Amino acid sequence: MAIKLDILAFAAHPDDVELSCSGTLLHHIAMGKKVGIIDLTRGELGTRGSADLRDLEAQKSSKILGIHARENLGLADGFFENNHENQLKIIALIRKYQPELVLANAVNDRHIDHSRAAELVHNACFLSGLSKITTGNLVAWRPKRILHYIQDYYATPDIVMDISPWYEKKKECILAFSSQFYNPESKEPETPISSLGFFNFLEARSREMGRCIGVEYGEGFTSKTPLQVKNLTDI
Repeated sequence: MAIKLDILAFAAHPDDVELSCSGTLLHHIAMGKKVGIIDLTRGELGTRGSADLRDLEAQKSSKILGIHARENLGLADGFFENNHENQLKIIALIRKYQPELVLANAVNDRHIDHSRAAELVHNACFLSGLSKITTGNLVAWRPKRILHYIQDYYATPDIVMDISPWYEKKKECILAFSSQFYNPESKEPETPISSLGFFNFLEARSREMGRCIGVEYGEGFTSKTPLQVKNLTDI
């Protein structure tokens, strides 16, 4: 029997979550929440490293994060589709872990997999609540909320999470993917994310999000649907 999760974060590639919302996951794990990650692909088309190495790096990052579950669906990097077959695979995982909250890729971004993954996960979350869709003995389950983390392209956030206490540990999680990011000793080709400048961008983005809410570092999220509040004075 799988553990029931409070938050399930989906990612087109291993390291998407670490880059974009690992501070938020660290915060909630510290609160005692159960958290998991589903990577849709193994990132096998990445210029640097390999799929096998990315698997090991994901395991290392998971230990730093302290998450409670991580799976990889093994969809085709760069070519997976938002279709019936892949929706059913995600529905099965949503029903397996029964998360209250799902985090997904950015709705619009530089990498074509990100927006495709956002739509695939969004559709699967809705379909997962329909009892006439069968997935073995797993019962229908629909998360209460889907939020999309912000990636390369800037998006105006609907929610910003204060990650100031967790920023340094977030960097550790990112650097677990040592094949992908800045390493002056690496002999592999340079990519848009392997330079020191990319890490400066990540820090600037976190500071920008934090500034929106008056803290040092933040992570932003967007929502396709209105956010419910029961008490305006709590905002």
